[in-house]
Amino acid sequence: MSTHERAHHDEANNVTYQRCQFAYEFAVPYITGKQVLDVGCGNAYGTALMAKSAANIVGLDYDATTVADNTSRYADVANLSFQQSVIPPLPFGDNSFDVITAFQFIEHIAPRKEFLRECLRVLRPGGKLLVTTPNIKKSLARNPFHVHEYTFEEMRQEVGGLTNSFQLKGLNGNQRVNSYYDENGKFVRMILRFDVLGLHKRLPASWLTAPYNFITNLMRNKLKEKVSTTTDITTKDFHLQDESLDTTWDIYLIAEKG
Repeated sequence: MSTHERAHHDEANNVTYQRCQFAYEFAVPYITGKQVLDVGCGNAYGTALMAKSAANIVGLDYDATTVADNTSRYADVANLSFQQSVIPPLPFGDNSFDVITAFQFIEHIAPRKEFLRECLRVLRPGGKLLVTTPNIKKSLARNPFHVHEYTFEEMRQEVGGLTNSFQLKGLNGNQRVNSYYDENGKFVRMILRFDVLGLHKRLPASWLTAPYNFITNLMRNKLKEKVSTTTDITTKDFHLQDESLDTTWDIYLIAEKG
C-alpha cells in the first residue's frame, strides 16, 4: 500500500476536500440506521459525518498513529470506533455489516479485486458497497500515491466478475468546479514541460512523493489566488451523472451483495 495521502480542509485544498466530502453526504441515505464499515478512513472527518446517521460505524485504516489519533479525537462519539489493519483481507467475519464505504481508497492498493471480493464477503445479504476512485481519463499526471487508477470499463469488468448487481455513476462538477480544474490543468501541463524525459512516469513512486506534495501544495495556493471561487465551492457544486461517464472526475460504484 502507498504512503499517506489525506485531503485536509483548508482554503487552498477546499475543492479537493469538497469533492471527497460529496461522497460521504451522498452515502447518508444508504447508511442511516445501519451497521457500517468505512475502509481507508484516514483522518475520519467523513467517518464522523456518517456516524451522525449510522447505527454504528467502524473506521478502518492501515496506519496505527492515525487510528490512535482518531480514537482520541472522537472518543465522545459513542457509535464510532476505529481499527487498524492492512487489507485485504478484512478482519471481520462473514455477513458483519450492512454497508461498506471505501472512498478514494482502492487506487492505493494492489490486490484490488481481492479487496472487492472481501467487501462482498463481509456484507450481509442485500448489503451495499459504495466506492469512489479517480477516473484515470481525467488524470493529467501520475499520482505517486496511487498504485492504479481505473477507467469506467475496467471497473465495470472487475466488479462484474464478482456481482451482477451494481451501477456506476460519474462524479462531476458545475461550471465553477470545472473552471477551477481547467486552471489546474494549465498549471500541470506547464510543470510537465520541464519533464522532457517523462521521468514522473518511470521513477519509483517513493522518489516522487515529496516533490509531488510540494508542487501540489504550491499549485493549490496559486489557484486559490487565481480562481476567486476556490474557497466558495461546496459539495452542492458536485453531482452524479449516468451519461458521458468518461468526462467525469470520479467513478462512483454502488454494488449490492446478492
